[in-house]
This record gives sequence, structure tokens and C-alpha cells, in this order.
Amino acid sequence: MRDDETTAPAPLWRNSRFQLVWTGSAFSVLGIEVADIGYSLVILALTGSPAQAGLFGAVQAAAALIAGLPAGAFLDRHDHRGTLLVTEGTRAVVTAGVALGLTTGDLTSGALLAAAFVLGATQPFGGAARLLLVRAVVLPNQLTRALTQEEIRTGSTQLAGPPLGGFLYGLSSTLPFVFTALSFAISFGCALFLRIPHSEPEGDVQADSGAPRQKADILAGIKGIWNAPTLRAATLLVTAINTTGAPIALIAVVILRKQSVAPWLIGFAMSGMALGVLAGAVLVRPLHRRFPPGFLLLGVALAEVPLFAALALPFGPWWVTAILFCAMLGVPALRVLADVLIFRQVPDERRGRTITAVMTLFGMGVPAGTAISGLLLQYFSTLTAMLTLAATLALAALYSLGKPAIRQARWPE
Repeated sequence: MRDDETTAPAPLWRNSRFQLVWTGSAFSVLGIEVADIGYSLVILALTGSPAQAGLFGAVQAAAALIAGLPAGAFLDRHDHRGTLLVTEGTRAVVTAGVALGLTTGDLTSGALLAAAFVLGATQPFGGAARLLLVRAVVLPNQLTRALTQEEIRTGSTQLAGPPLGGFLYGLSSTLPFVFTALSFAISFGCALFLRIPHSEPEGDVQADSGAPRQKADILAGIKGIWNAPTLRAATLLVTAINTTGAPIALIAVVILRKQSVAPWLIGFAMSGMALGVLAGAVLVRPLHRRFPPGFLLLGVALAEVPLFAALALPFGPWWVTAILFCAMLGVPALRVLADVLIFRQVPDERRGRTITAVMTLFGMGVPAGTAISGLLLQYFSTLTAMLTLAATLALAALYSLGKPAIRQARWPE
């Protein structure tokens, strides 16, 4: 037992290492939320094509998918803090380049797609590194509280980001990207000053012993999940939820633009997602106590079906805000579900690969879902697009309902 576990741990607000990780994460996610609105509005302004906006999201998601498994193997062998520094530095440079291109008038669709690829490819490295750093700087018995604070951070930045992005875009199309580049720079600074406890492996875990480095099994995380029927079935269902739900922000932007809603009000409507996450964080413990994990998954999936269909009704920005709020209520419970069922059950030396494997499997349908949604909105009515997504999710949920591995899943002791 570590010495610091023999006494009552200091509260998280006094843990300077965790607060550095949390602050950097908050600025990074806030910048991403601001830029996401900016990218959608810029692409729609440049091309007038929802399909092009969908293609940007699809390229970003596909790049994250491609980089996911290599990122896990890399993180299990290398310095997590150094990885985060490279990730945030790269994001800052790319986003500043987009801002410069808008200022000079030289920004092209090709440059935007290249930016989407780089930003997507860095996402699994930075996201997994930050999650591993949280586990490195807090005591095990404080991990749940730390993750809860991370959920609050996520909801808060999602609440502030979209309206801020819409407001900044209304002032100038370059401002969302200037703000985001600065946010990544602040996140870089937080990682730069972070000092990791000695228990956190720096570099290859075998380097200190003089043993030769062994090539990490890049598929170890995937194999571990796929060989467990419950985890496999749950992963497939969450993949379906992500496939149909990932484009919901883009869809909401397109719907509101068709209704001639002002950019700042579009940003405000998107804050319904963040409000839903914050409210859903309060529901995590009651939901986990009341329902087994399989039925919780099924319930969240089935609840999304009528919400997707209702989003197409032309009732204005307040209606969209309410739908987005309700659609996000179950998301925090699903995130914690993944942490409890998967991340806490694997050894440290395989945790990076497991985290990125989950990210990869959960995100498999996101590129297709984003691109297909853009095409549906381009060539069909909004109602047709939303009914198609709702029907797809309903079929996936009904299929999963017939799987014993889902119905019989239980929380670990």
C-alpha cells in the first residue's frame, strides 16, 4: 500500500497535478466546442452544401478511427505527458493555420479536409493520454470523484462552447479559430508544467530494467473486449448509438439554418446538449443503482428513437434545444458504464490499448453516420433523414434486446 493511502486523502481541489490536467482539459474541450460550430458555419458559408459539412466530420472521425489502435500501443510504451504536449501543440498550429487562411482568403475545401484529418488523427492520442494522466495523479479511491469532475467539465464546456462559437462567428469568421488555437496553447502550457508521480511509467516500462523492448500487441485491447460476450454485445449497441447520434449537432445546425435562425441563436440552441450532459451526470448513480448495465444500454437506445424523429419538426430553436437536452441525458451514464465495466478491469500495462480500443470500436460507425446524414440532408427532406436514423437505431436496439449477453449483464462487484 502506498504511504499516501494510509491517511485520509487531500481533497481534489488541493491536488495541483489533477487541477493542471483538469484545467488543460477544460480549455482544450472548450476550444473544440467553439471550433466545431465554426467549422460547420464556415463550410456551409463557403460551399452551401450540408454534404460538404458532413464530409468534414466524416474525415475527422475516420482519421480518429485509423489512429485509435496505434495510439493505444504507443501510449502503453511511451510518456503520456509528452504525448499530450505533441497533441496539443499540433492542434494549436493547425487551428491557427485555418484562422490565417480565412484572414487571407486562401482557405480551400481541401485545406479544411486536411485539417480535419490531422485534428482527427491526434484525438485518440490526446484523449487517451489525458484519461491515463487522470489515473496517474489521483488516488484510486478518488478516481470516481475525479471522473465526475471531468463529466462536469465536459458539460460546462459544451454549454459555453456552442453559444460562444456562434457569437464569435457573428463578429468575424476567424475569431472561433483564433480562440481555439489559444485554448490549445493554454492546454499545452498546463501539460508543460505538469509533474507526474514516480509511479507513472515514463517511456517504455521495460527500459529501466535493461530488457529489450517488445513490440506491443496492437490488437490486445480489441481481443480482450471481443472475447467477452457481454462487452462485445454492449460495444456493438453503443456503436449503433454513436453511428446515428454523432451527426446530431450537424443535423441541428442544418435544420436551424433552413429556418433562417441567427448564428448566435444556433449556438445557444446547441447548448441543450451540454445542459443534458450536466443533468445526466446527476442521474448516473440512480440509474446505475436501479438498472443492470444491459437494460440501461437498451433503455438509452430506445429513448433516442422518438427524439431523433421529433428533431425534424419545424418548431424553432427552443424545440431543438429541448430535443438535444433530452437526447444527452443518458450519455454520462454510458460513459461511466464503460469506465466501470472495462477500464477498471484491465491491468495498467494494457490500459492504453484498451481505452483506445473502446474509442475505436465505439467510433466505427461515426464516419459513415456523419457522411450519410449529410447526404440525406442534401438530397432528401429533413423528416426523411431523421426517420431513417431513428429506424436504424430502433432496429439495432431490437436486435440487441434478443441477445442474452445484454439482458443478463451485471455490474462487477
